[in-house]
Amino acid sequence: MGVEEIVLLNVADEAVGTAPKAESHHHQTPYHLAFSCYLVDPEGRVLITRRALDKRTFPGVWTGSCCGHPGPGEGLRDAVLRRLEHELGVIADTLVPVLPAFRYRAEAADGVVEYERCPVVRATTASGALRPNPDEVAAADWRTWDDCLKLVDDPASSPWYRLQLAELTPLGAPLDWPDAGVEGLPPALSW
Repeated sequence: MGVEEIVLLNVADEAVGTAPKAESHHHQTPYHLAFSCYLVDPEGRVLITRRALDKRTFPGVWTGSCCGHPGPGEGLRDAVLRRLEHELGVIADTLVPVLPAFRYRAEAADGVVEYERCPVVRATTASGALRPNPDEVAAADWRTWDDCLKLVDDPASSPWYRLQLAELTPLGAPLDWPDAGVEGLPPALSW
C-alpha cells in the first residue's frame, strides 16, 4: 500500500488538493475530509472503541466505532466500509448518513490538532463478531445508548465524540436515527 493521502478542503468544503496523512496532523493541521462511524447491533447497542495507544492523534481516547479519511476520489460509503473492515474486521449490513454536515476542530494536550469536515454515518451489523486491528484499536466494547451518553462526561472520550453525541442525542436511540440523506455532504465527497 502506498502513502495514505487526505483530501484538503477550502472553507466551502471543496477539494483543493491532497497531502500525506502521516505528515499532515500536527499543531497546524490543515482543514481536511474525514468521517466517523457508529456501528449498531440489532439490540441497539453501539460499538465504542478505544484508539490504539500509539496513534499519532488522540491516542488511547474512547470514541465511536471507527473513523478515517476518504482517499482522493473515494466516496464516503466505500471509505466507511474500508475502515470498518480494516479497523474492526466487520462487514456492515447497512450504512446511513446521519450528520452529513458535521465539522470540528480539536487540539490535543500535546498540541496536535484535528480540523475536519467529518460526516457521521450509522452502520448496522447483525453479527457482533469483531476482529479489532491492534494497530488501530486498543479496546472495543458494545454499550447501551445510555452508557454511550455517560461517556460524554468522561475526559477519556474524544472531543469529536462529545460534539457528535450532542447532535446525535436529540435524534433518539441509534436504531431510530433518521437518514439525513446525502445532500448535506460536502461538495468534495460523493456517497
